[in-house]
Amino acid sequence: MTGEPPSPAQLAAIPDAFVRQLAALGRVRTYPKNTVFITEGDSSDAVFVVLSGKVKAFVSDSEGHELILNNQGPGDYVGEMALDGKPRSASVVTLEPSTFAVVQREPLREAIRQNPDFALEMIGKVIERAREATDNVKNLALLDVYGRVARLLLNLAVETVDGKQRIPERITQQEIAERVGASRDMVSRIFRDLTVGGYITVDNRIITINKKPPAKW
Repeated sequence: MTGEPPSPAQLAAIPDAFVRQLAALGRVRTYPKNTVFITEGDSSDAVFVVLSGKVKAFVSDSEGHELILNNQGPGDYVGEMALDGKPRSASVVTLEPSTFAVVQREPLREAIRQNPDFALEMIGKVIERAREATDNVKNLALLDVYGRVARLLLNLAVETVDGKQRIPERITQQEIAERVGASRDMVSRIFRDLTVGGYITVDNRIITINKKPPAKW
């Protein structure tokens, strides 16, 4: 494939040592916003390390309904299931102009063969992703819509310098609905109740969690 290897500056910006090693095996490629660069069902053999930008992994049905699996940003990677050579299990689209280190399967397999520590790190990351997928399935199966929304808000929130729990990304109710497998109207009603109850504050799409939402509504 064409493209140059990631620059030292691009690699240095990746905090995780394993992901730095992974990115170093690739070639740089940039896509504009709203580009689907991995398509569910397609055959593909590359892993994409996000150097800049933001992407969304999702699955969809024949009627166009989507379920968001996760969003990924700089220092994350997608497409690791390409190792087995089988069709892609999900699609991934850029949410803004994004640059990647694209790692083909053969260089990745060679790195695994040559470096046992790298292989163990790769296995560990795959297991971590599998655990996350299991948790997501469990939440969808066992929690009602309110429970899924509350769990998502708590998982996305980070503590800020003022001691608040705040979701740093501007996320819409439609995006939340797609991530929890519910309708926008249902999420809107839950947000209204949480706001009236003083549990959350929404200002310019930035959500602040004032107090932990109850386990059940």
